Amino acid sequence: MRKNGVEKYIHFIVTVAIFCIFWWLHLNYIDVKVDTRYSIFVCVIYAVLFYSFAKTYNCYQLGYDSSGELIYSQAIAGLICISGSYLGISLIWNKFYPVRMFALAFVVQMLWNIVWSIVATKIYFVKNPRRAAAVIYQDTEDLVRIREIYDSKLFRITKEIRIDEGVESSILLNEILEYKVLFVTGISATLRNGIAKYCKEEGVEGYFIPHVGDVIMAGAPHAQSFSVPLQLVERANPDIGYLFVKRSFDMLFALLGIVITSPIMAIIAAAIKINDGGSVIYKQVRLTKGGKHFNMFKFRSMKENAEEDGVARLASEHDDRITKVGKVIRACRFDELPQLFNILSGDMSFVGPRPERPELAAELMKEIPAFDLRLQVKAGLTGYAQVYGKYNTDSLDKLKLDLMYINRMNWFEDLKLMFATVKILFIKESTEGVREQEG
Repeated sequence: MRKNGVEKYIHFIVTVAIFCIFWWLHLNYIDVKVDTRYSIFVCVIYAVLFYSFAKTYNCYQLGYDSSGELIYSQAIAGLICISGSYLGISLIWNKFYPVRMFALAFVVQMLWNIVWSIVATKIYFVKNPRRAAAVIYQDTEDLVRIREIYDSKLFRITKEIRIDEGVESSILLNEILEYKVLFVTGISATLRNGIAKYCKEEGVEGYFIPHVGDVIMAGAPHAQSFSVPLQLVERANPDIGYLFVKRSFDMLFALLGIVITSPIMAIIAAAIKINDGGSVIYKQVRLTKGGKHFNMFKFRSMKENAEEDGVARLASEHDDRITKVGKVIRACRFDELPQLFNILSGDMSFVGPRPERPELAAELMKEIPAFDLRLQVKAGLTGYAQVYGKYNTDSLDKLKLDLMYINRMNWFEDLKLMFATVKILFIKESTEGVREQEG
């Protein structure tokens, strides 16, 4: 993967400088004198905050994200950091001064984001034209899963190599010698390991679609009690301290969320009732840790008795069973707000694999026997599959993403995913396509 050059450092420095200038203007505007060291401290804290959120929202993925996506990511990072700085300073001073200069700082930063994103993206593609790449695969289904790569502005797929059983690695390597970028999917572990070794030795970029077993092994810790290298694979067993913090966080912020969003929930409830006079809350049996059943709450976004035939079906983007109110609340995910009560009661957590319906989980188990590995931890409102997946990410890949989260569970990762979820709430791609069914 090509690293960004000085462009991201230029953006970061100018963004922080804009804040510092408007912080100085703010002090003059409100006619407050503070020690220079205090101002330096405020600017340093802002720089640390913006650096952290810039990483969380992938603000500098030149080439991988469009200029519009970069602007959107930078806007969210800037808004959170400036708002957080204003609130933090106001609480410390025990007084809310006019917000004008902070608002102007955000506007100027937005103009800078637009200019930088457009110019830096153009410069990036001038410096980094599309590179020839080869795809190595075994079955047609494996090739279909990476079709979006063909539309990438970074790579130009010029060769597809289908692997037959028993092919020798030396024959394959002769076919890929001219390529500096390889995409590998679906082939046997032995052959894949040989290609990985080749990529390491020759400096080739190798992009591998992992098997479920690869993801499990990636999170397996080293067993240090023996002289031979061993990795310990066992069921998820998070530290009790982490679980205590996670549950405390869930209870506190679920309660806070209910209080803050109660006016919104009241409006949604009234709108649903006025729309068709039906029930406001829709309850559906879902699975959580250990396969336990629980009733998950949602605002009803479909017509009453949408599954009166008793057949569980996934909802599509243009499903005619979705009500007018339902289209609005599903678009901004407000239909999920009642799940704050599921989190408060302990059936769900803020972060974890999304809970699946028992009947659909049973069907998926027939195709993907490892699907129940998601049930090692409590179901969540958001997770890796929601943040890093897309509307067309299939069930197998969502399982892998969920397992990646289970491998890395810690309070920092949970916090990062919570903030990252903010970014996807208003991205159409993250809300369209197949959605969970309701009746």
